[in-house]
Parts: sequence; structure tokens; C-alpha cells
Amino acid sequence: MNEALANCRRKAGLSWEDTGVFLAGIQSLCPVEDLTVQTHQVGRALAEKYQLSVNDAMVVSAELISGCTTLRGEDMHDGLLI
Repeated sequence: MNEALANCRRKAGLSWEDTGVFLAGIQSLCPVEDLTVQTHQVGRALAEKYQLSVNDAMVVSAELISGCTTLRGEDMHDGLLI
């Protein structure tokens, strides 16, 4: 959600209202995991090991913890397998 929020505002230039509508749509379609200490610890280790940005590492961490097996993103290393 944090990454989507940042991209809606920074890259897409959406208003706060439109960003809220977009994020509500994500929440209605996808389970959203809380950011926990475990998410942070795993994300920190991933950032160090795979040279990911902190934001990307936290996204990957949340996906791994929630059981996701495939993640597509524009900023990830092409073909990266974690």
C-alpha cells in the first residue's frame, strides 16, 4: 500500500482523492498484510542480500510472508529469484 501510494502521487500525479479511490480498489481486490517487525526484519535481510531498495525489500518481504509466489515490478532486478 505504501509503494502504491507513493507511485500514485509521485509517478502518476494523482490527487489525494483519486489516490484514495485507487487504494480502496486494491484493498477490495487483494488481501493486504500488516507491516510487522517480522516483515521489517526479513525486508532488511533481503535488501542487504539482494541489493534491493528498502521499499522494494519490504514489498518482497510482505509478499513472501503472505505466501505469494510471483511478484512483478518495474524496479526489481529482471529475473530475480528469491
